[in-house]
Amino acid sequence: MTTAARTDGSAPDLLGALAADHATGALSTRSGVFYLSAGHVVHVESAHSPGLGDLLTRSGAVARDGWWEAVERAGTRHRVGRRLVDSGRLTVGALELCHLGALFDAAYFALAHDGTALRFRPGVAHWFGAVRPVPVATVLRESWRRRDLLHRIWPDPAVDTAPLTRVPGVDPADLPPRRGRAFALVDGDRTAAQIASALAYRTFHTLVELRRLAADGLVTPAPPPPAAPVHPVPGEGGSAWDEPDTALLRRLLDALEAL
Repeated sequence: MTTAARTDGSAPDLLGALAADHATGALSTRSGVFYLSAGHVVHVESAHSPGLGDLLTRSGAVARDGWWEAVERAGTRHRVGRRLVDSGRLTVGALELCHLGALFDAAYFALAHDGTALRFRPGVAHWFGAVRPVPVATVLRESWRRRDLLHRIWPDPAVDTAPLTRVPGVDPADLPPRRGRAFALVDGDRTAAQIASALAYRTFHTLVELRRLAADGLVTPAPPPPAAPVHPVPGEGGSAWDEPDTALLRRLLDALEAL
């Protein structure tokens, strides 16, 4: 395993430098991981956005058993996407569309909350495998576009990541269907990512509806829980996976299914 190289600066600046160097590896920010191949972004993960497997299985595009079969048989070879296509479980077009949406959703969060302490691990590849590499400039441009659009709807970015609660005494009427389904899952505990996962929606589309609900005075970030003692955690920040831990992935998906 390659030793991590730490870098101070902004994620966009470092991504631009890695693109210019045609670098391959994983760049970790405080809230996400960018995987690059020859200077292009091939995958992005963030805890604030449902993963590709979650979106595919919850939407019914791929059966859960089919997803896990692909992960177990092709994950260590970084060919999960190819396995899904070759086994007939997903078309190339459907895979590219879903993967691109998940990539842009996760990139928005990884860039919006990147902080300053970054880590690049040369040579690290994501277990899913490359689908359609995206230029760094395209990823950055799309992330800024989303940030600006969401800011125009409602300027408080806390809606994106905090547990959300309904505003007491407000009775919504005649909400559009998608917004109404999102509102129905606001319970004081779920975040935007958890609501998107439960609905099998793209995270950004859910953020748009939740920010509109906030602008209408219907939802607000829930009060933070009482502070707990903070203990240092080794390797704080985003982490990159060389190989899939299928048992862990199964437990995560089962936990999401139980929400």
